[in-house]
Amino acid sequence: MGNPKAFLTVPRKEAGYRPVHDRIHDFGEVEQTLNTKDRQEQASRCMDCGVPFCHWACPLGNKDPEWNDALYHGEWETAYKLLKKTNPFPEFTGRICPALCEKACVLYHTTGEAVTNRENEAAIAERAFLEGYVTIENPQRNGKKVAVIGAGPAGLAAANDLNLMGYTVTVFEKNEAAGGLLRYGIPNFKLNKQIIDRRISVMEQEGVEFRYNSEISEESGISGISRDYDAVVISTGTPTARDLKAPGRELKGVHLALELLSQQNRVLAGMSFSDEERITTKGKNVLVIGGGDTGSDCIGTAHRQGCKSVTQIEIMPKPPVGHNPNTPWPNWPVILKTTSSHEEGCTRRWNINTLEFLGENGKVTGVKVQPIDWKPNPEGGRPIMVEAGEPEIIKAELVLLAMGFLKPEHPEYPDNVFVCGDAANGASLVVRAIASGKQTAQKVDAFLKR
Repeated sequence: MGNPKAFLTVPRKEAGYRPVHDRIHDFGEVEQTLNTKDRQEQASRCMDCGVPFCHWACPLGNKDPEWNDALYHGEWETAYKLLKKTNPFPEFTGRICPALCEKACVLYHTTGEAVTNRENEAAIAERAFLEGYVTIENPQRNGKKVAVIGAGPAGLAAANDLNLMGYTVTVFEKNEAAGGLLRYGIPNFKLNKQIIDRRISVMEQEGVEFRYNSEISEESGISGISRDYDAVVISTGTPTARDLKAPGRELKGVHLALELLSQQNRVLAGMSFSDEERITTKGKNVLVIGGGDTGSDCIGTAHRQGCKSVTQIEIMPKPPVGHNPNTPWPNWPVILKTTSSHEEGCTRRWNINTLEFLGENGKVTGVKVQPIDWKPNPEGGRPIMVEAGEPEIIKAELVLLAMGFLKPEHPEYPDNVFVCGDAANGASLVVRAIASGKQTAQKVDAFLKR
């Protein structure tokens, strides 16, 4: 800890976003970067706590105080080596992680200004690629083969660790490129896909084989592949989105959120779609149903496609701003989140229930909704929804359903088959998926060494 008083004298400084009038016209990353001096100064704010709650809160166990100290002293290579010990993909988490570590930071709890761990992590990763600290490892092979089904963050983490342990790893991916939701769910304005390609190139040079457009069925396919490989890791995520079976759901213009997001990312990658296939918000009033990150991504995408307006509705109550006494530490603070997409323009409403999709000539024209409230359930459990206002109609020519994903169910697999990430635990954070992939790699290694 080179500057023990920095947390008292140096305020938190974020890199911030590109101006709204500039960023909504392209899909370039919205987040900016600090210069080297400011970034090292931000790292100096880390107090090297005796009990580092950041380390405890991070699913990967990142040792933030250690690499923050190295960063403060300008020892970028050391910082990257410390970071790499726990996190194989800091260039991903440094961009899209909600930073559980920052909500655990002692400075957050005492001053409301946590150390900028996430931005520091991204800066370290980018410097590592720029300066050549990311080197190609050539592990000694142990003669055993492992198949990984699904190239999302969990599968990539499992494949990466198993490969470095010496296993010959083949990754089967149903899509045309690796990344899972990193590539097909998260917009480019949050994560440029060249960042994924760069890491996949490293993994390929280190010996991981990727087989694209290769979908393995859950039962017969996995049973067969489990006989061809010493172990199999299933990391297929949560492919089934939660739908809304309200009247009028069949109308043209009502889509699951990922139908828009994945198609837009493919368009940016060079794919083309017919006018009939193309989902676009251009010139339309857009309604997003669902108040989470996926809904936010739809808002940002809608602006960049040239929408007329965007409204986002959420069935749950509006979270409090800044502090929520109902979710005290060490719980994750459920507070109002305003993203870069929200800042670009959006009408946000809470406690709104969707009743019916309305349309003309087979196309959606609006959605009938109703204000509701929640009252305690006398028998405990989920609160009871009650009407709190008259039904109304929100005009919309495009409706996007962003209500989360269903946890998949799995049949019984052979003993050498392991399930990880969202496929095992249900939809969660990228950082948790990476952690699950790493943990599963350890389980596979222990199983094959019996």
